[in-house]
Amino acid sequence: MSKPVRLVLGIATLWPLAYLLIFMGFVFSMLLRGNSQPQGGRDLPSGVIAIFVLHGITIVWLWVLLAIYIYNVFHNDRVDKDKKALWAVVLFLGNMIAMPIYWYLYIGTDDSSPPTSAEE
Repeated sequence: MSKPVRLVLGIATLWPLAYLLIFMGFVFSMLLRGNSQPQGGRDLPSGVIAIFVLHGITIVWLWVLLAIYIYNVFHNDRVDKDKKALWAVVLFLGNMIAMPIYWYLYIGTDDSSPPTSAEE
């Protein structure tokens, strides 16, 4: 994988975590503002539609990233053969947290040799 592709994948991997912070900030700001419904209460508060759209995009984004990472697990020679299934499960279950860790260990570094482990 070329260096620019690895870098773009790394940045794309950080978006779900950034969105989580944006979403939490939005929800807390809505709670702190209280009930700011216009008269009649039929209109959505400002920003809800934007967050709804970002939420949908981020969900699709995570599924695409998950497919990329699981494909990489089984085609990356740097991942030990006995850890491939484990990494696939970890990426599937802990995707938003596990993806940056996997990227750092197996994709982000330019070294073509397997990463050293503390157990050896």
